[in-house]
Amino acid sequence: MLVGNGDLAREGRLQQAQAEAEAEADRASEEAAAREEEATLAQEKTETDLERQHLQNEVAAQEREQQIQRDRQEAEREARAEAERRQAEAERERSAQESGAESAAEQAERERLAIARDEIRLEQQARDAEVQADAVENKENL
Repeated sequence: MLVGNGDLAREGRLQQAQAEAEAEADRASEEAAAREEEATLAQEKTETDLERQHLQNEVAAQEREQQIQRDRQEAEREARAEAERRQAEAERERSAQESGAESAAEQAERERLAIARDEIRLEQQARDAEVQADAVENKENL
């Protein structure tokens, strides 16, 4: 019976060792599953981070494009305003030159009229002087 008890004890230890091995295998399997889950979560986090960066880059690109569009529109608006300002300035200059030309023409006409009046006055004085000279000559001849 001792042999039987020894066999039983040995078989009990084997079963105990097998149970411990199975428990260790279960723990190792659970740890492997936990590491695999951690790796999956890390991969998903990395993919999420990459997607977030991609979306941020797209948003930044859109914002840059919108800023470029706003800058272009502002430049066009400023160019139009500058062109309008220059055109208005050119129109003012042209008006001033026309006004100056008209004033110069009016002044020239006034001067021409004054010269014509002077000529008429001088001609009248010359005729009057002739008449007086003729009268003086007629008196002397009498």
